[in-house]
Amino acid sequence: MTQIHDLTMVEQAAAIRARDLSPVELTDHYLDRIERLDAQVGAYVTVTAEAARDQAARAAERVLRCADPVTLPPLHGVPVPIKDLNMVRGVRMMLGSAAFDDLVGFADDTVVVRLREAGTVLLGKTATPEFGLPCYTETDVSPPARTPWDLTRSAGGSSGGAAAAVAAGLAPAAQGSDGGGSIRIPSSVCGLFGIKPTRGRISHGPINPDLFGLATNGPIARTVRDAAALLDAMHGPEPGDLYTAPPLPPGETFAGYAGRDPGRLRIARTITPAVPGAEVHPDCVAAYEKTSVLLEELGHEVVELPVLFGPELVPDFELLWGVMATLTPVDPARGDRLLPLTRWLRERGHAVTGPELLMAQARFQAAMRAAFPVMNGFDAILSPTLAQPPMPVGHFHDAEPAENFHRQTRFTPFCAVYNVSGQPAVNVPLHWNADGLPIGVMLAGRLGGEGTLISLSAQLEAAHPWHDRRPPIWDA
Repeated sequence: MTQIHDLTMVEQAAAIRARDLSPVELTDHYLDRIERLDAQVGAYVTVTAEAARDQAARAAERVLRCADPVTLPPLHGVPVPIKDLNMVRGVRMMLGSAAFDDLVGFADDTVVVRLREAGTVLLGKTATPEFGLPCYTETDVSPPARTPWDLTRSAGGSSGGAAAAVAAGLAPAAQGSDGGGSIRIPSSVCGLFGIKPTRGRISHGPINPDLFGLATNGPIARTVRDAAALLDAMHGPEPGDLYTAPPLPPGETFAGYAGRDPGRLRIARTITPAVPGAEVHPDCVAAYEKTSVLLEELGHEVVELPVLFGPELVPDFELLWGVMATLTPVDPARGDRLLPLTRWLRERGHAVTGPELLMAQARFQAAMRAAFPVMNGFDAILSPTLAQPPMPVGHFHDAEPAENFHRQTRFTPFCAVYNVSGQPAVNVPLHWNADGLPIGVMLAGRLGGEGTLISLSAQLEAAHPWHDRRPPIWDA
């Protein structure tokens, strides 16, 4: 028998429009699952049950009053949680940190406004590591976020709570953000489809700065169509944004690309990590090779990508990551509440001089000016998403800071380059290893090329479906 959470997000929205499913029933279903199951996966840091039920009741009333349901917002009555790095007016915001145990949102981030306008219901805030800095989600303010496929293993980060919620059936889809892989990493280890959009596609306003252009909001979902529909709801620039993405052609939507044949594409592939000493696990190699074969079977041309980025860029990214760790203002009286890794990163960041920061950015730009003419010769670029399968909880967090950071860079040596370049990139959950753990592959596209990635990913999904693969907790 189909359960409510078996329906995709798009199916839930359609059922609400058809008056076959009430937003109240849908919201209560997810709140019940969160209450019963979230302690196992650590997806939520704050559950806004009362507000969610109130929003759902108002959404249900609007459905009943509406003469033509087609005029309802596209995701009317569908629950979508917000990552706890994003501000929601009137809701606690902890940023994954014990130093922010009393902060209440005083405004809505632009992406929150867009999701409200799309008709979504806020279930709560999903767990994130402190300030979103690590690639795992373990903090002092909530339980570790765990992949539902193996509860001894991390759900990744920094959108670990968001991915755990979707993979465990505690939300139909979720908003996440990605500054160095933070949508693609948890999507890979939780068996989900996640999109890091083109730089500037989704506004960071009105509070978060987009100084370096590394980070962007984006969707995490079980299907390509759901992620594309959520991206439709989230995207759009605001006055004052430093970066804007090429607009969609008139009349086009991202969801529309999910139903479109991509045609024959020229796809490059690379499995060479830029991080020195990073070794790619055989399971990740196997997923990469099988995807290459599948792409050729679907009629695409697959060729090797020349090596474009080497280890010389790694110190510059590490320098920039340390500087980004300093952007969250912390009361000096609460500095001792920060986790050791955060303190270590902030110390490194505070030691960087202005000229050093500018020169690192200049070297990034020089590298991209040399690489883009080559990358633009391809419709997509294939690589592993991660160098290793999902890691045990504590693998990173229990190590001292320098070793912790060292392990992280070797776990995820492929993702960050597309944060530097600003290109869109997706995790495609095509593979599971012999232990039943999801192993994702990554596709990156041209700037503004989310549509091509969505069409190609939907073709892969149709050829090798993953939607019906569900972890044991799904039927609990």
